[in-house]
Amino acid sequence: MLVWATSTHLTAGMRRYITGRDWHRRPAAPYAPDLNPVEGIWFVLRRTTTVNRVFADLDDLITAVRRGLRQLQYRPDVLDGRLTGAGLRRRPS
Repeated sequence: MLVWATSTHLTAGMRRYITGRDWHRRPAAPYAPDLNPVEGIWFVLRRTTTVNRVFADLDDLITAVRRGLRQLQYRPDVLDGRLTGAGLRRRPS
């Protein structure tokens, strides 16, 4: 779904563009974190890698998240659990 996060939709040209399309009238799907496996991975990272920690800057946060993701790649049980929770399963290799 396309969402405009700026005020560009107020310009006359953008209003004409939006008016000529029907996609902006369709209701947005409700947010369903339980069906999104990425949310499951963030859930694990928030409770392991980033819990009770203050980051010096954005680079420090990025380094910690990358480290956490690297550790998770060696935990197929955790990844499979997150996929299963979202109603998915990993393809056999």
